[in-house]
Amino acid sequence: MVIVSGFAILLLAALTFAQGTPAYTVITVEKMHCNGCAQRIAKKLYEVPGVEKIQVDVQKKLFWVHPQTGKQPSPKLLWEAVEKGDDKATKLQGPSRTFTKKPQS
Repeated sequence: MVIVSGFAILLLAALTFAQGTPAYTVITVEKMHCNGCAQRIAKKLYEVPGVEKIQVDVQKKLFWVHPQTGKQPSPKLLWEAVEKGDDKATKLQGPSRTFTKKPQS
């Protein structure tokens, strides 16, 4: 797990816009307040098929979920992983769609 600084987040966003649609998914959570919370949730996110790397910003309550090459993790399974990590997702922005409530598939 990597803690991302604000500058790195802006750089990552700029590179993404330059390259088109992001391959990663950004998840905003409700309660995460410490690295322990982040690690608990990240552990559950790593259990979702197709997840390769997780980045987190505890202060902004954000996770960046990077997929394995050629794969895209299920938005529903990512949302449920946050719930299993004892938090609530409030927004999930993926390569093809944004969700503000639990995806059905």
